[in-house]
Amino acid sequence: MASVAFLGLGVMGYPMAGHLKNKGGHDVTVYNRTTGKAQKWAAQHGGAFAATPAEAAEGKDFVFACVGNDDDLRQVATGAKGAFNSMKKGAIFIDNTTASAEVARELDAAAKVGGFHFLDAPVSGGQAGAENGVLTVMVGGEQDAFARARPVIDSFARMVGLMGPAGAGQLTKMINQICIAGLVQGLAEGIHFGKQAGLDIEKVVDVISKGAAGSWQMENRHKTMNAGKYDFGFAVDWMRKDLGICLEEADRNGAKLPVTALVDQFYKDVQSMGGKRWDTSSLLARLEK
Repeated sequence: MASVAFLGLGVMGYPMAGHLKNKGGHDVTVYNRTTGKAQKWAAQHGGAFAATPAEAAEGKDFVFACVGNDDDLRQVATGAKGAFNSMKKGAIFIDNTTASAEVARELDAAAKVGGFHFLDAPVSGGQAGAENGVLTVMVGGEQDAFARARPVIDSFARMVGLMGPAGAGQLTKMINQICIAGLVQGLAEGIHFGKQAGLDIEKVVDVISKGAAGSWQMENRHKTMNAGKYDFGFAVDWMRKDLGICLEEADRNGAKLPVTALVDQFYKDVQSMGGKRWDTSSLLARLEK
């Protein structure tokens, strides 16, 4: 059993912290910007809660964070009451936020100065994956720190891989989002085309999902897309944040992402339709407006 802090109890962090406590059997203290949610988690799972990230992280072996963006991450890590102010020597900070590779490298350098370790470890699998403890975790950092952290990360993960040095986890997550964007747009266009052609979408998907066109998105999203229901999964606002990170990194490394840039604009259209909190499969709604 390890002593663990978890910072950020959103739709992903809340169940992830629960798995660390219940499945992993670890001693978990949580922090959330809204204290009421931290209190609720502690009451539900039997853990503890703290008033600040620094208080939550003090004396802990592992400190996890799952917050909104780079600025939120800096606040809970290196801010005035951030975890880096109280972490003990040799501890490991594991960031599950989808953030930039730049902030990962920045926090890795700060952790080294503090005498502890940093792993950027963004996750994929959505809310359902977090709730079921079957997330995919893409990690950047040092091998020794990864080896120590992996058994703890396994509490909420189905697949965990070390992708390279600090920032490599975030770069891998960018590739994940780039691939998803194109797949969802293709699926939206396919369903739209099938409807316009008067075909039975369920019959179509039943056939083509067993061939080369099959994908996780097709298997898990076609029914709700066909029904015009977009309240299941990752929100458009968050996808645009992620795609923005991808496009900014592409500007730095010279990668060409024409489809990603186009789909990002399609999601902007969805936002203007009032779909900021719709899930990413709502690209179909744009075609049907």
